[in-house]
Amino acid sequence: MTNPLADPYLVLSKVYSGGKYLKQALAETPTEPLNRARTTAICYGVLERDVYLDYIISGNAKSSPKAAIKLILKIALYMLECMGKHDYMVVDSAVELTKKLGKGGAAGFVNAFLRSYKIPPLPENPTEALSIKCSAPLWLVKKLKRSYKGEAEEILSTPSAGVCVRFERGSEKYLRKNHVQTPFEGAYIFPEFVRDEGFFSGDYTFQSVGSIAICSAISPCERLLDACAAPGGKSVLLSKKCKQVVACELHPHRAELIRQYAGRMGVCNVETRVADSTQFIGEFGQSFDAVLCDCPCSGTGVVNENPDIKLNRREEDIAALCKLQAEITDNCARYVKRGGKLYYSTCSVLPEENDSAAVGFLRRHEDFSLCRLYSPLAHRETGYGIQFLPHISMGVGFYMACFERK
Repeated sequence: MTNPLADPYLVLSKVYSGGKYLKQALAETPTEPLNRARTTAICYGVLERDVYLDYIISGNAKSSPKAAIKLILKIALYMLECMGKHDYMVVDSAVELTKKLGKGGAAGFVNAFLRSYKIPPLPENPTEALSIKCSAPLWLVKKLKRSYKGEAEEILSTPSAGVCVRFERGSEKYLRKNHVQTPFEGAYIFPEFVRDEGFFSGDYTFQSVGSIAICSAISPCERLLDACAAPGGKSVLLSKKCKQVVACELHPHRAELIRQYAGRMGVCNVETRVADSTQFIGEFGQSFDAVLCDCPCSGTGVVNENPDIKLNRREEDIAALCKLQAEITDNCARYVKRGGKLYYSTCSVLPEENDSAAVGFLRRHEDFSLCRLYSPLAHRETGYGIQFLPHISMGVGFYMACFERK
């Protein structure tokens, strides 16, 4: 019988020590097929509860264990505390894995720790307590409490709503499964959804409800530029309402993802370019009716689907991201025709990446004016745009603003 901690350890070691994204680590790590679902659940769970698991370890160990041992403890603690697995099975498996990794000297420590640990009480400081309770980095908790007050806990603790599937055709047989209808035609959220031949034939695709909401708010036009387009979901969906879509992506391998996406969905009016959206392309000057800048961001609105964001994102990253967002929108503003629109979006809940970015753009571009947007997906109207929040918007935290060139 395979050690139940072994495959999660192989995957998570690439995330914790190798800096990989979880989805990437899961895709490239050979794991036992029969237990693939269990491995995936453990990997996501450990990352979702990382701060909490760290807190248990620090509260019970005299000094911080080395990285490999700490990861074994986190996996074991998650299985014990959050999955309700039998303690003897988890402890024995953790000790066995420790020895197998050549860390036999730490086997006694792992055994003793897992048999005797206690859950420490939460800190008296309410902000620190919320960080542990929601397993979120302290800097993020502080920012959300400052911006959203009492809603911070809901934003941090709302789980993913499930798998959002957008159908082009043939949805009937899939809708026999348990699902929730979104406000968008052909888009449904399932607790789980196994990809089959319908995916490859273009009957359906996987697309976040937030991504669909962004596309829904964009007005039909002749020619649209998707400035940060990979993996291509927005470009393909926007090709339904725009005569031509030009999809730009900085990295060639990600540009290829857009081509494959469009091909799979049978879309012929998406042109893919490898291009840096911070650098001016002469032929693009004032040639687009609309430009979408779905900019690189902190990802703080989708941590429930990508828990590695909480592990890898640092507070000091935000200033650099805001600078990049401004560089992209400033450059892409030059591509908008008179009377055309620039749409700015992120998957962030941080005001400095959202409304503050909109304020900065309007200050730098007096030839643009603010346009109001509407979405059927529940949202909050901000001073300059619309903010989707996980606890009111079917699990997603996206932002969008629109500017029209006078």
